[in-house]
Amino acid sequence: MEYKIEGAPLSVLICTLSAGECMITERGSMSWMSPNMKMETTSNGGVGRALGRMFAGEALFQNRYTAQGGKGLIAFAPSFPGSIMEFDITPENSIIVQKSGFLAAESTVDLSVFFQKKVGAGFFGGEGFIMQKISGRGKAFIEIDGHTVEYNLGPGESMIIDTGYLAAMSDTCSLDIVTVPGVKNMLFGGEGIFNTVVRGPGRIILQTLPINSVADSLRPYFPSNR
Repeated sequence: MEYKIEGAPLSVLICTLSAGECMITERGSMSWMSPNMKMETTSNGGVGRALGRMFAGEALFQNRYTAQGGKGLIAFAPSFPGSIMEFDITPENSIIVQKSGFLAAESTVDLSVFFQKKVGAGFFGGEGFIMQKISGRGKAFIEIDGHTVEYNLGPGESMIIDTGYLAAMSDTCSLDIVTVPGVKNMLFGGEGIFNTVVRGPGRIILQTLPINSVADSLRPYFPSNR
């Protein structure tokens, strides 16, 4: 598979597949494709996997696109203006992403539900009790609301993040919450009561339009079938 990401902040992912190559995506993500791309709607792992994706903010079913009889072209666009990031997924390099963050991947990549180990981090950390885990082997692409900022955390290093700004992290990172110190800060500081804390080692990807805030408020005004 060959690909290119064009446009900013209105990005699009354009992929060229050899005959027989497949990609999976969520419904509504396909923007255009050549006539020899065959579409198949699948649960991609059975009912259990499908329900897990639904709880993580994705659709019950995924679409699989296969190039037939020669090279095929297919393009995917995110549901909101922002960035598209590519990841090389291996059994040793999985990533955890925000709900609704998955855009597309090679068919050898697996999308599954990821539960926070600490219940408090899920309910109050702003990332949702359930996130998504992208594993397997191959290229995967996620959508990020707004601009992207990355940090690499070493062992024992951490970053305090306002709720909703965490787009993705290595599966080696851990997630927890802390309360904003001081009652006056909580009530009048305008930053809420809780912050998310991510601890290394691992890579974290932050976004400038947080989920459950500006992006979600504006998303209904952008046409999408997702």
